[in-house]
Amino acid sequence: MPPATFTVMAMDESPAVLIDPYAASLPRKWMGASVLLRNAAGEVLLVDPVYKPEFEMPGGSIDQGESPQAAARREVAEELALDRPVGRLLVVDWVPPRPGWPHDGMIFMYDGGVLDEEEIAAIRLQEEELAGWVFASPEQVPTLVPAVPARRIAAGLRVVGGGATISMEDGYVR
Repeated sequence: MPPATFTVMAMDESPAVLIDPYAASLPRKWMGASVLLRNAAGEVLLVDPVYKPEFEMPGGSIDQGESPQAAARREVAEELALDRPVGRLLVVDWVPPRPGWPHDGMIFMYDGGVLDEEEIAAIRLQEEELAGWVFASPEQVPTLVPAVPARRIAAGLRVVGGGATISMEDGYVR
C-alpha cells in the first residue's frame, strides 16, 4: 500500500498538501538526458561547453517534474535551436558520486537521428553555455570527451540501428 498524503486546510481555506514522512526521507538522484545526433557520414555531434575543457553530447539536467525524453528535446532546442522529436532510448547509465560531486545519478541517452544539411546549417548555439560544436567520427570521440561519456557514446552507436537499450554503470555495460 502506498504511503499516505495528508491534506490540511489553512486559515485562508486553501488546501496545503503535506508529504508523507517516508516519501520525504527517500534518497534523491541527479538525472540528466543526452541526445545522440549524427550527420549522414555517421559522425556524432558534440558540443563545447564554456564551463569545462572537454566536449560532450547535447543534453543536460532533467528538471523536477520533467520526463527524461522531454528534457532531451528541450535541451537540444535550448542548446542548438533545433526543435526536433527525440527518438527511442538507447542507453541508461548510472553514474556514481565523484570528488566534488556528491550525488549519484542516471543519464538517459536518446536517439536524435541524422541531421540533414538544412538542420546543420540552422544550428544556433546557446552562447551563455556553449562555445562551439563539432562532428566527430566514432574513432575521434574518445580524444574529445572524457572516458565515461566516450564509452556511453560508443554503446549508443552500437544499438542505434536496432531495438536494444543498453544498461550501463559508470560507462560500463554490466
